[in-house]
Amino acid sequence: MTTTTVPTARARTAAATGALVTRLQKDYLNDRPHAVAALARMRRGAGREFAQAPDLWGLIDTGPLHDTPEDTGRPLNETELTRAENAVHVAVTLWALHQQSRPRGMHQPDRREKPTGLGAAVRRLMPPGDVAEPVLKRLIRAGTAPDLPTLAQRLRDIVLLLRREDIALDYTLLAAQLFHWQQPGGRDEVRRAWGRSFHAYRAPQGTAADEKTGIDAETNDTDKDAS
Repeated sequence: MTTTTVPTARARTAAATGALVTRLQKDYLNDRPHAVAALARMRRGAGREFAQAPDLWGLIDTGPLHDTPEDTGRPLNETELTRAENAVHVAVTLWALHQQSRPRGMHQPDRREKPTGLGAAVRRLMPPGDVAEPVLKRLIRAGTAPDLPTLAQRLRDIVLLLRREDIALDYTLLAAQLFHWQQPGGRDEVRRAWGRSFHAYRAPQGTAADEKTGIDAETNDTDKDAS
């Protein structure tokens, strides 16, 4: 007997985000004009909700969220769809900001041997064996955000630091967490996942890339891409 696994709303959110980011990242790194222009537009939506950026609706394809999975699947209900659209939009626009002027992909899958969850990425901003309190406070502030727009803004601040230090993040995982964050009880579980990722990270020994000397409180990157 064959058992069919039906994608949950959270899994479908992650899948839609991963498909879009993976395709755009490949085209951007290959200097395809359409991708360069798309990212320049999407960056302006970083830190905003889906409904607040109607000019991006044609760029951020949420069509897969409206599909019905085969066999025993069902369409997302209105609440799920709203949460999924918000999660995809926030994750993709943050990635577009993160990818700006970077020569390698800033979306990288989270793996045990090379973690790229939010907590691990923030930990990599700090010197090995030390905790930079200003950076840690940014993660804590994100975890205690009172609503999604505030969370998106606080994540934007973290992404700017990650971009400057060329540290990748798993945006498929982030999208799934952003969806769950909007569910009842989800905030505590997402916050716990970020904390666990932060504490579990161990810097590779003897690699120059991890010899961080601390991060300034403000970031003033210059956008060399078209905007």
